[in-house]
Amino acid sequence: MSPSAGVTRNTLRQQIADALRDEVLAGRLPPGREFTVKQIAEQYGVSATPVREALFDLSAQGLLASDQHRGFQVREFTVADYRAMAEARALVVEGLFRDPAERVAVRPEGLASIRRRAAEAVRAAKGGDLDVLIGYDLRFWRELGQFVLNPYIADFLTRLRVQAWVFAVHRLRRDGMDENVLWFGHEELVEAIARGDHEQVHAEMRSYYGHALAWADRLEAREVEGNAEGNAGVRAHGPSGPGSAMPPVPPESPGHCA
Repeated sequence: MSPSAGVTRNTLRQQIADALRDEVLAGRLPPGREFTVKQIAEQYGVSATPVREALFDLSAQGLLASDQHRGFQVREFTVADYRAMAEARALVVEGLFRDPAERVAVRPEGLASIRRRAAEAVRAAKGGDLDVLIGYDLRFWRELGQFVLNPYIADFLTRLRVQAWVFAVHRLRRDGMDENVLWFGHEELVEAIARGDHEQVHAEMRSYYGHALAWADRLEAREVEGNAEGNAGVRAHGPSGPGSAMPPVPPESPGHCA
């Protein structure tokens, strides 16, 4: 293969991965949706090789699950998964700011862009524009991550943030967004970082993760209530429901913001 062909294929692989990630984050590829390499290759009019590589990339990022016989599907994250994501991010960020001089290097020239991302994310959240919110929120955290001196930690935090949005997006589209779901503290956080106020950074992050975990608690309570109602219906009408040849569909798990 010539060098130019390799560059073209790698670029195509990234473009396909980015396009599919956007579809998942927009909720157009819902959790559990199955597809094959052949289907995606036909959809984009490309060969199977870059598609297969892109799908394996997304699987490595935790967004897709793969099965040798059934192909790929969008991963279904549970409330327990979401809670674990929030706790993992909290532990890592706490560690980063425990001795920030060794782990974080704030570059003043990067703050202007991050402030813009923060303002746009808050504006989108308050306006209920989920697509815009996700884009600016991910850019905000990604650019903040560039201040982290360990690139592996920065990449880990970015992946967790994307996974949290995959968990949240279809729930938000179904249930709506309000201040009990969305966090609006982007601007306060970036200003605390700009001032070097580590105590305030910790306070803002504790607020952020507390908000996320409170939402997880509410989702969990709704799931328990929904399951109880479903079980009561089965006991009242029998396993197939009145006059039905098919078993009742269990209640779909409810759904928050990353």
